[in-house]
Amino acid sequence: MDLATERGRDGAVAAFGLGRGRLEGFDQGWNHASVDQDIIRGNAGLPAVEPFAPIDFGSGRCQGSGFVHIDRGFASQFEGAGDELFGSRQRNRAGAFLAGLSYLALALFIIALARPQLGRVTTRVQATGVDIMLVIDVSRSMLAEDFTIGNSRSNRIDTVKLVTEQFIRQRPNDRIGIVAFAGRPYLVSPLTLDHDWLIRNLERLRIGLVEDGTAIGSAIASAANRLKDKEAKTKLIVLLTDGDNNAGKVQPLTAAEAAKALGIRIYTIGAGTEGEAPFPLQNAFGRTIYRNVLVKFDEKTLSEIATITNGQYFRATDTNSLRKIFSEIDKMEKTKIEVERTAQYRDLFQYVLIPGIACLLLEILLSQTVWRRLP
Repeated sequence: MDLATERGRDGAVAAFGLGRGRLEGFDQGWNHASVDQDIIRGNAGLPAVEPFAPIDFGSGRCQGSGFVHIDRGFASQFEGAGDELFGSRQRNRAGAFLAGLSYLALALFIIALARPQLGRVTTRVQATGVDIMLVIDVSRSMLAEDFTIGNSRSNRIDTVKLVTEQFIRQRPNDRIGIVAFAGRPYLVSPLTLDHDWLIRNLERLRIGLVEDGTAIGSAIASAANRLKDKEAKTKLIVLLTDGDNNAGKVQPLTAAEAAKALGIRIYTIGAGTEGEAPFPLQNAFGRTIYRNVLVKFDEKTLSEIATITNGQYFRATDTNSLRKIFSEIDKMEKTKIEVERTAQYRDLFQYVLIPGIACLLLEILLSQTVWRRLP
């Protein structure tokens, strides 16, 4: 079979597949074929031919009836049909790719027009803190259990430690120190901004750190000595006790006058219920028993100390009232805080604009060279 005959066969197969006709029964040499009567009559849009015998495409002869003779001229009409279909698929794929590049470039241009930015905000906090010395009574009378924590009965020292810790955590910008006292003052912590370390020292407070007694005047003098050289505009002493002054070499009112001269304000808190409070004792067998003990402390002196220094006296009879007192002190002595915020932004549009331009140029280049569209 020559080349023209082979191409004619391929073209005929393609053409008959698109019409109502059907080409079938090809042998190895593509020498015989049969078609529907519609093709014979020309209803498929093909030239009408007469029925003949089996077709010999090589010689152009036919034998018998029920077959048609297709000459080389008719077969040549379908040469290259397969190549055209394959080329059409390639053009469709190229067009889709070029359209995708155009859409991608457009999307990147839209994002670039939105002007994306990367920002960084720097916050600078400048705080003018308050210097506070907490002066806490750790005499034996602080073991009286007339306070509660939750639903359980608690002694005064444990309750004071709990409420004081909450007060410290509410004032992160203040320098705070602690002086414990009984028969004499004892420095637990100097003024510090490291409140975690301060709270750890607070938790170590216990009855019996120093000899028993209540040296209120000496405790005020010790706390004032820690504050006198500080440059803070506001200096405070918060004094918490449950008794009256019965030890020490300095009288409470004298210490208050000295504190006033140094510009220190004192808030005094009398802790304890009115009347009697259960006090733990050990009997001869080492067991703990409770005995009601009369609560007595010098409210007059505590009030005078606060008045001299332009402070205030409070009475805490239970845990809730003690919390309210510390909360009120917190509100009265506020820390001044200045916040300065600086915002810096960096443009990012160039990171999407450049790829968009690249996609557009690539689309133009391919459409005018490799995948150029012919009219």
